[in-house]
Amino acid sequence: MSRSRPPAVHAPNHADVYSRITAEIVAAIEAGAGSLRMPWHHDGAAITRPENFSSRKRYRGVNVLLLWAAATLHGYGSGQWGTYRQWQAAGAQVRKGEHGTTVILWKEAASHDDHDDQPGKARVFGRAFTLFNLAQVDGYAPGPAAVLPDRARLGQVDAFFAALRIPLEVGDHQAHYRIAQDRIFMPPFAAFRSPAHHAGVLIHEAAHATGAKHRLARNFEERFDRAGRALEEICADLTAAFILADLGIAHHPRPDHAAYIASWLRSLKDDPRAIFAAASKAQQAADWMHGQQSDRLARAV
Repeated sequence: MSRSRPPAVHAPNHADVYSRITAEIVAAIEAGAGSLRMPWHHDGAAITRPENFSSRKRYRGVNVLLLWAAATLHGYGSGQWGTYRQWQAAGAQVRKGEHGTTVILWKEAASHDDHDDQPGKARVFGRAFTLFNLAQVDGYAPGPAAVLPDRARLGQVDAFFAALRIPLEVGDHQAHYRIAQDRIFMPPFAAFRSPAHHAGVLIHEAAHATGAKHRLARNFEERFDRAGRALEEICADLTAAFILADLGIAHHPRPDHAAYIASWLRSLKDDPRAIFAAASKAQQAADWMHGQQSDRLARAV
């Protein structure tokens, strides 16, 4: 098989990366606004668990959102991604004319600047990488993916939520989280159109609860002022998307989000870094939730 040279990848500065990635996400939101389908909504299939095919490590934060948006836009049916050289090393070939998807790899490096007020303080650097989906490659045959039946998947939700130990009251007409009471209020299960819909709303509200001062102390308003509320909603829905993808459950659009879309778009267009902040905090919330599962298992031993 002939080998072509990898596509040229330029290293844009941080401002260019923030602006370009934000523009891609804004375009994906605008494209789905009529149906309320955002780039982070998914059907629970393998495409919703993007991972590097070589290392088997899952992508995180805003990179998950970017890969979801690219997969939806181009109709990719796989969640496996890799760089040009990784595919080449595996004996595969990215097809001529294929365009990759840019993601960011964040690394920490200690500062050794003598003029720094806090010498030794870790600094974060971002490096752009171009990934190609399995659907863009010839010569690679992935192994079969394990698939759980819907009943088994949804059976995980109650146990997952219980491990969070967030107070819950069922019977309200509208799902919401009350900060003052640190309590989630949910309609009866029968009020939801599907078990997956119920799971999505429950985890979404739990995501809001992770921002409480005694949990993650999240406050977007300190940095983004009036856009803080919009970013908190994006963060909560992204957290739900991440968790449901991990559980293999579909994450569907919510009708009440129609009222938020305009403010979401305005917030992202006003500050190209906003979506990075929301995705980072969503990943932090998802990590916190998964951490509570480990505590639950430890208590059960």
